[in-house]
Amino acid sequence: MAENRHSALGLNDEQILEMYKTMLLARRIDERMWLLNRSGKIPFVISCQGQEAAQVGASFALNREQDYVLPYYRDVGVVLTFGMTAKDLMLSAFAKSEDPSSGGRQMPGHFGQKKNRIVTGSSPVTTQVPHAVGIALAGKMEGKDLVTFVTFGEGSSNQGDFHEGANFAGVHKLPVIFMCENNKYAISVPIEKQLSCERVSDRAIGYGMPGVTVDGNDPLEVYKAVKEAADRGRRGEGPTLIETVSYRLTPHSSDDDDRSYRAPDEVAEAKTKDPIITFGAYLKEAGIMDDKLEKEINDEVMNIVNEATEYAENAPYAPPEYAMKHVYAEQ
Repeated sequence: MAENRHSALGLNDEQILEMYKTMLLARRIDERMWLLNRSGKIPFVISCQGQEAAQVGASFALNREQDYVLPYYRDVGVVLTFGMTAKDLMLSAFAKSEDPSSGGRQMPGHFGQKKNRIVTGSSPVTTQVPHAVGIALAGKMEGKDLVTFVTFGEGSSNQGDFHEGANFAGVHKLPVIFMCENNKYAISVPIEKQLSCERVSDRAIGYGMPGVTVDGNDPLEVYKAVKEAADRGRRGEGPTLIETVSYRLTPHSSDDDDRSYRAPDEVAEAKTKDPIITFGAYLKEAGIMDDKLEKEINDEVMNIVNEATEYAENAPYAPPEYAMKHVYAEQ
């Protein structure tokens, strides 16, 4: 039996099986959405594939009853952990009226669900960062024990919103966890053409906060970093910048051809570190999962995805006049 790393972090076998299941559900939802897109049934996909470990590991380290998450468009693993369902995500993909994020108004990936404190994002990247800082400030002013968790890509770490938000959070010692999901490419621009410093986390010192870079393919390493950051925030010690390094296993979106800017061999090499495979291997080595249980989990997840797809495909669209709702004041 392999070294048991999760117990040292205070996680039991059931919790890390739940982590694995959530990662797998995120992957299977994403794969299904690509099939639906390619068959002309849904208009757009922007993938979480390759980043599920960072998303789920981080979310498990937060308090899902009181913390706020401000996800970016790839964060299927984050929103599933915080209470969204496969059905919710499929309703969004099909732009149906029951879509909890926007009633079918916005593109997929614009997650929002008030009851689970998932704060809606917008299409311009990085706007969620100052929002996370504002919610943390409000929580501090009201004496609430909450942290805000905001994610963004490494391309977003070059945007003014990130720098303004990080500076304000640092000055006012706000309980914000800034997590950069570095997947190596801002659409087609590789990391070495985006940053002159070695790591995104090197930027933390300028804002008076700790910065750490961790393996984004290892959910336990990400869990540990986010747990420490959340504890710091709750103690009133201010924000943390965490960089999770992984790799985007798909094109940027369903409208992108990644063959124009990266070699197939590079993608194939990255797939050998696929977190679904490597974390599954850890569970087997630790004696928590065997081939039989792995198949049972996959079958269960596929049933969830099939039911969600069928429900969303058959759900009603909003009536045309609904397009005017929330646009103008109503008499």
